Amino acid sequence: MPTVYKVLGQAAPANTSNANLYTVPASTSAIVSTLVIANTTATAATADVFVRIAGAAAATSNAILYDASVPANSTATFTLGMTLATTDIITIQTGTANALTFTAFGSEIS
Repeated sequence: MPTVYKVLGQAAPANTSNANLYTVPASTSAIVSTLVIANTTATAATADVFVRIAGAAAATSNAILYDASVPANSTATFTLGMTLATTDIITIQTGTANALTFTAFGSEIS
């Protein structure tokens, strides 16, 4: 089973709707080692991150970050070691459009 280390997903939401950051491909498992959220504005912004098992709906019951404040012009880094199965999805949301950039680093195993 080969392991590929990579940027799993990167997004800068232009609105406050849910956006998928990463979906585990077919016949693959993934390990998310680090999640970085950068606030590129001069105002604090909030972030939500959901882990949607097999594409379940985003809800407070699957939130790993909820209304987490990211200070102005700063970065929040989370070391996770989170394991995901085929079709699991990381979904993100920001309380302020065009404020945050999300990047997930990890590996895929197929």
